[in-house]
Amino acid sequence: MKTSIFAAIGVAGIALSAAPALSHHSAAMFEPEKVITVEGTVKEFEYTNPHSWLYVLVRDDQGVETLWGFEAEGPAPLMRAGIKANALRPGDKVTVRTRPLRDGRPAGAWVTVTKSDGTVLNPRPGSIPISAPAN
Repeated sequence: MKTSIFAAIGVAGIALSAAPALSHHSAAMFEPEKVITVEGTVKEFEYTNPHSWLYVLVRDDQGVETLWGFEAEGPAPLMRAGIKANALRPGDKVTVRTRPLRDGRPAGAWVTVTKSDGTVLNPRPGSIPISAPAN
């Protein structure tokens, strides 16, 4: 009887903890069909769990700089995609293709980053076409 009770408690605990784990990886905050392109200078690349962040200073037509943040996977998936912690350094000139935040803040989901030497960094090779239309 005690074993059945402990098993039921264990199953309930697993079931209750599964929903938050799945919701953590939601992409609902990003525009699903829109990809924009911005150019700028790398300020910082945080190669961290659970998500890595690339921060880029982007200058608009009036010369005003805005700090943009681009979310990517953690280090393990980035490493599998060939993106190492030293792949992007402060001062690097980059072109970023991103799925922007729905609320208009200067951030988005990293689609691709092209460095000034032409190197393309894609955190999800094969899952998002590089030729997706830019808006």
